[in-house]
Amino acid sequence: MRFNWSLALHWLSLCMAAEVAMSSPPRCIMYLTGQHPVVPAVEQLKYVTHVALAFMRPGTFNDPDVSDWPLFATVADLRPKFPAGTKIMIAIGGWGDTLGFSVAATSAETRKRFADNVARMVRATGVDGIDVDWEYPGGNGEDYKQVPNYAKAWEIPAYPLLLSELRASLGPDKIISAAVPGLERDMLAFTSLTVPRIMHHLDFLNVMTYDLMNRRDTVTKHHTGVQLSLEAVDAYIAAGADPGKLNLGFAFYTKYFQTEHEACGSAASPVGCPTLLLEDPETGADLGRGGGFSWHDSVPENVAQSFTRALGEGTYDDQQGGYYYWDEAENLWWSFDTPDAIKRKFPLVLEKRGLGGVFAWGLGEDAPLFEHLAALNEGLAEHLRSRVAKEEL
Repeated sequence: MRFNWSLALHWLSLCMAAEVAMSSPPRCIMYLTGQHPVVPAVEQLKYVTHVALAFMRPGTFNDPDVSDWPLFATVADLRPKFPAGTKIMIAIGGWGDTLGFSVAATSAETRKRFADNVARMVRATGVDGIDVDWEYPGGNGEDYKQVPNYAKAWEIPAYPLLLSELRASLGPDKIISAAVPGLERDMLAFTSLTVPRIMHHLDFLNVMTYDLMNRRDTVTKHHTGVQLSLEAVDAYIAAGADPGKLNLGFAFYTKYFQTEHEACGSAASPVGCPTLLLEDPETGADLGRGGGFSWHDSVPENVAQSFTRALGEGTYDDQQGGYYYWDEAENLWWSFDTPDAIKRKFPLVLEKRGLGGVFAWGLGEDAPLFEHLAALNEGLAEHLRSRVAKEEL
C-alpha cells in the first residue's frame, strides 16, 4: 500500500492548528442587538473578547455619498461596559438583509465602493472591525422561492472577491469575521474550492449552530443540538477551514413547532417525528406553525402553559445531544439550550474538534437573569482548566 502524503499533511495541519488553538485563550463573541440592548455587570463579562453590534444595513455602503452610520449605540458609550481590551465590531447584514450584499458584489467597481465605505465607517465610529452577515450567498436565503438559487450562483465566486476587497480597504490590523450557515444544505458558497479563499481574508468564522431546525424541515430535531453542530463544523473543516478559526454558536432563545399528533404519539421517540407543514411550498412564507422567543421576551400567551411544562418536564437527548420536550396535549415540539446543555457542548464539540472559540446570539437576549451566559462562563472556565492540564502533561 502506498503512503498517502497528501492525507498525512492534511492531518498534520489539523494537529498543528489544534495546538495553536490550545495555546491561546478561546474567543468569546457576544452579539449585542438593537432589539435587546441590555448589558449585565462587567464582572459577568470576564470571558468576553469581542462584541458585535447588530446590525448595520449592507445597502448603506453602496451609496457613494454616504456619511451617516446609524446604530443603536455609540462605541464610546459601550466600551466602558465591557472589560478592558474587548474588541468592538459592527455586524453588517442579517438573515433577510441580502440585497445590499448582492449589489455590492456585482462588479469590481461596486465591491471597491462598498469596501471603501465600510473602511470609512470603521474609522468614523472607532470600531475594531466588522462581522459580515451575508448569511446565504449563492441562495437558500429568505427569498429562495422568489429568487431561485440558480439565479444567485454568480454570488458564490463573488463572495470571496468581496471579502478580499474588504481586507484591502480595512488593512491587516482590523478584524473581519463572517457569520455562516450551520446546515450543509445552505453552505452553497462554502466548498473546498471557496473556503480556503474565504479564510485567507478572515480572522474567524461564526458558525451558526442554531436554527438547525427551522420552517423548511418536516420532522423534529434539535435546533441547536450537539450532533448537528458537529456536522456543521466538520463540513467547514473538510472544506479547508482551520478549526482554530471556527467559533461555535449558542442560542439564547427557544424554538417550538407544531407536530402531527398520531405519528409523534406512536413513535418510540418524538425526535424525528413529523411536523405539520411549516412553510408555504409556493412562496416560502412562514405558515405560523412555529415560533421562538428570547429569555428576555415575554412568553406568548398561546404557548405559555406548554412552555412551563417544557421547562419542568423536558429531557436531554443523550443520542443527538439537546434538551427537548414534546407536549402531547398541545402537539408542540420544544427545542432550546438549558444551562446544563450549554456546558455539555464544551467537551463534546469545542474540545473534541479543537475549535477556537464560541459566540452567542445574543447577549441582551439572556436578560435579566443571564443564566445562560453564566453557563457559558462556566463552560469556558472548565475548558480553560482542561487545556491547562493537557499543556502541563
